[in-house]
This record gives sequence, structure tokens and C-alpha cells, in this order.
Amino acid sequence: MPDTAPGLRHVEHVMGTVFSFDVRDEPTAAVRGALAEAVHHLHQVDAVFSTYRPDSCVSRLGRGEIRPEDCPPEVQEVLSLCAHATRASDGWFSITPAGTLDPSGLVKGWATEAASRLLREAGARNTCVNGGGDIQLRGRAAPGTPWRVGIAHPLRPGELVTVVTAHHDMAVATSGTSERGAHIIDPHSGAPATALAAVTLVGPGLTLTDTYATAAFARGAGAPAWVEALDGYEALVVLPDGQERRTSGFRRYGS
Repeated sequence: MPDTAPGLRHVEHVMGTVFSFDVRDEPTAAVRGALAEAVHHLHQVDAVFSTYRPDSCVSRLGRGEIRPEDCPPEVQEVLSLCAHATRASDGWFSITPAGTLDPSGLVKGWATEAASRLLREAGARNTCVNGGGDIQLRGRAAPGTPWRVGIAHPLRPGELVTVVTAHHDMAVATSGTSERGAHIIDPHSGAPATALAAVTLVGPGLTLTDTYATAAFARGAGAPAWVEALDGYEALVVLPDGQERRTSGFRRYGS
């Protein structure tokens, strides 16, 4: 990417990962202000929802020291979204996968989508907000040029399994074992989910796209059929032996 390209870019280390902002619009004062607000929001989210901070609302809530109504309004919003995802996934998404309260499977995507929304409300129409590899896209990378997102192959380091092309505002999320090992828990057995190597979902917004990717990975072999039945979502699944499964509409976005 040439240094002379118009727009605004920023990288922020927060929530135990890296967030990057790529704005392809004129960096007006309003857009710059929205970027600063988005970064501040991410740090606020970390302070409220981090399971690694004993003083966070989520940690205190999990220990039974406070009630949901004692927390900031966003906690109840996230818990409501988590409840919806649990119902929609037949329990394959859980905020207590290891027996303790942990809504992290939804929070990162929710925070990323919210950051993208702040930029849009400030007038930025062509943006890519990447939260630790899960992405909310809006508009285009350049006039007449859609955003294209390379998806790393979970079994072949340095190779791509596909390239997702965004023909409209959309989200891309991947769950798998290549980066963090077997960290997704099967909520029904309490053991790490290992039936798949990776699941990539595309959908309209990152909050549920990311959450459903986690649920699909935990579900295992039944993931493609479940995503096929979801309205507005498509998936690419890579099995541990390298075989691939795609939902019928995924070809609109990737090879």
C-alpha cells in the first residue's frame, strides 16, 4: 500500500490483540475525532469486559459480587446478544463454556462493529476495521475496487485458503486452531473442540458473524448445514485433513 494513498490508518494494541483501522475517505476533523473515540471505546470495553482483570464488571459479575443491573448498560446489551446467540446456535455458543462467565466470544466482534459504526456516523463510508483478524468492512477499498480479504490456510502456513471479496458492507470472521491452538470449548462436553481446523463466516455485521463462527467451530461436522440454514450468512469450513466444505452461497464471496 503506497504511503501516498489517501485516508487514515491507525493500529491499537488493546483487549489482548491488535486492532487496525483503515479509512479510505478524506480524513476530516469529524473522522479523526471518531477514530479517537473508537480507540477510547475499545479501551473502555476492555476495562468492563476483560476476564483477565479481577476488577472488571464481568469478573465481579462472574464471582457474584454484583448483579447485571449494577453494571454499565453495555453489559446488559452484551448479555442479551449472547442469549440470542445461544438460542440461535442450539447452545453451541455459550458464555460459560468452561463453567465461568466469559462473553469474550461475542465482545470482540461487538466492539469492532461499534468502532466501525462510529466512523460511519462521522462520515467515513469506506472503512476496514480489523479486530484481531475479524473484520468489519464498509464501502470500497477504492473507487470501483471492492475490499478483498485473504484468509490464511489453517494447515499450510504462508498460504491462503481463499480470498473473500466484499461487494457490499459486510463482516468476515474466522475461528480455528492455527493461531491460538484448541481454545474453543465444546459447551456440551466441556472439552476443546477439535473436529474442524477452521471456519470462516461472512455476514452483515461482525457481532453475530464472529459469534456464529465460534458456534460453528464448536458444532463441528454439523457446521455447514447449520450455517446454510442461517439467513444472510455463508461459510467455508476446513477439516483437519485439509478437505473443504462451503455453503451454497459462499462462491459469491470467495473462490
